[in-house]
Amino acid sequence: MAENCTHDCSSCGENCSSRDKKSLIKNPHELSDIKKVIAVVSGKGGVGKSMTCALLAAAAQNSGKVTAVMDADITGPSIPRMFGVTERAMGSENGILPVVTESGVQVMSMNVLLENEAEPVVWRGSLISGTVLQFWTDVIWTGVDIMFIDMPPGTGDVPLTVFQSIPIDGIVVVTTPQDLVGMIVQKAVNMAQMMNVPILGIVENMSYIKCPDCGRKISVFGESKVDALALEYGIPAVAKLPIDPELTKAADGGEIEKFDNDYLTDFLKKILKK
Repeated sequence: MAENCTHDCSSCGENCSSRDKKSLIKNPHELSDIKKVIAVVSGKGGVGKSMTCALLAAAAQNSGKVTAVMDADITGPSIPRMFGVTERAMGSENGILPVVTESGVQVMSMNVLLENEAEPVVWRGSLISGTVLQFWTDVIWTGVDIMFIDMPPGTGDVPLTVFQSIPIDGIVVVTTPQDLVGMIVQKAVNMAQMMNVPILGIVENMSYIKCPDCGRKISVFGESKVDALALEYGIPAVAKLPIDPELTKAADGGEIEKFDNDYLTDFLKKILKK
């Protein structure tokens, strides 16, 4: 047991004898049916975590999987905008119903609960963590083959709550080529290992840009480091996303589902096998 133990396991990442991990797992809504849960994480903001999550969800849905996205980034939700979702979430006598995108992806986000999506969520950590848990326990997720959780950046309250309270089957780590990010990836990897959550793969976003004239790949932010990082930490699946203005345009326009690409197709197949 930690020297300064408060006996409140929900706010602690220590693996000590007083922790009964199974007792911390929360059951989803009794009407929910969720087969597999993958969290998409990053050690810092601005690396394209939400974009990666949206691309994975769109690819999974297009492959025939019934897919859901839980947007756990309460103070910076962007998933609804990428999928072109403008309607508000509705409720029934049984629970909260997620909104459904054009292709059928089930989505729950803070932005589908607010009257005005530009309204800031100025909450303390405990309230934010509680809201994320409600997305799991109070929302009715119907026949979901795979759920992706878009996590907030870092290793704070919400990631800790999700790892301890939701039965995560694995995580995908998102990074970029800069040297600094290697240290940030290490933090995310170490947290996952502390919480005994398997790391299924790593995505290097903004890995390169393709010359429109000759097709040569240009490493704008330096040479790729993702293969070395994956080897160092024993991460089995690797993907490299380019800087693609058309992808950005599709996300900004709410048409991420319609963006024709195969950037994460092979990667998705690998992580779904785990």
